[in-house]
Amino acid sequence: MEIEQQLWGMTPEGEAIVLYTLRNARGAEVKLTNYGAAIVGIVVPDREGRMADVALGYKRPESYFFDGAASGKTVGRVANRIAGGRMTVEGEAYALEVNNGTNHLHGGTKNFANRVWESRVETNRVVMDLLSEEGDQGYPGELGVEAIFDFDDDCSLEITYLARTDRTTPVNLTNHVYFNLSGEASGTVLDHELRLNSTRAAEMNERQIPTGRLLEVAGTPQDFTEFRPFRPGIDSEFNHIRDFRGYDHPFAIDGWKPGILGEAGCLRDPKSGRQVEVLTSQPCAMIYTGNWLSGGCPETKSGGRYADHAGVAIECQNFPDAVNRPEFPSPLLRPGELYCQKTVYRFGTY
Repeated sequence: MEIEQQLWGMTPEGEAIVLYTLRNARGAEVKLTNYGAAIVGIVVPDREGRMADVALGYKRPESYFFDGAASGKTVGRVANRIAGGRMTVEGEAYALEVNNGTNHLHGGTKNFANRVWESRVETNRVVMDLLSEEGDQGYPGELGVEAIFDFDDDCSLEITYLARTDRTTPVNLTNHVYFNLSGEASGTVLDHELRLNSTRAAEMNERQIPTGRLLEVAGTPQDFTEFRPFRPGIDSEFNHIRDFRGYDHPFAIDGWKPGILGEAGCLRDPKSGRQVEVLTSQPCAMIYTGNWLSGGCPETKSGGRYADHAGVAIECQNFPDAVNRPEFPSPLLRPGELYCQKTVYRFGTY
């Protein structure tokens, strides 16, 4: 594994933005930056051996500053939504920033996606660290976080998140990379095909908050137990798909067990023959078909602008609003415990 690092830019505060390129023996690459502990490029071959970048991203490093799409970034302390920005932890009520309609989203405006992480190369991996102080974005406790990125000759990208706290606090970390397996500048992903190891999806209310009930997906537009494209169901009224302008739903991973790496599913592109298999230790996969990409994204790395549905995110995480939902696995991390979650994106062809 070859790893290159270079200065990519600077923040307005004078902090260095570093670009890392991990290149394997097959010539495939993963590009990372310490701003937001983000994936900014994934170059892998198609069925004919032709290389293309399959991760959405921007031309300039400053375009990642507070981008609404959180493209490729690590989000936290708590990824996804907390209803009304309110939670109770060990009997104490907390009011968090409301930054998404009536909800708190991805840990607040200055969440982990919008910070410069300490970063370094460790042999054949890149490791990034962040210290989130007591009261950061309204959360209790000081939280130390580590993001570890591994890439191998089999084109598997492994992301490991570790965290420790000195006071009980909710933690739900994920990466927000968007895939377009035809290439990041190739248009819509609605004809990509998805298979999920999931027979149940969370029932959502109109504010994009789970009700706590899990719906059987069999025979519905959310039935991805066999490969199916997004296009036929993208405008369905089922479970608010149309209201959300596409898929933006949490799917429960069948057979999930805490701390065990299991199969989440596989995304494939009939046009290029590329596919990405997804494994995770998390209980849920959030499927988001880039429903709000148009208009809000900066200039892309290919010099254009992304339209809605130009990429799909498969965000492995805990369920949205889990801190307020005893039906879901608890997101609480306590002093003396280690938060450890892993997701693997295994790229190949079919």
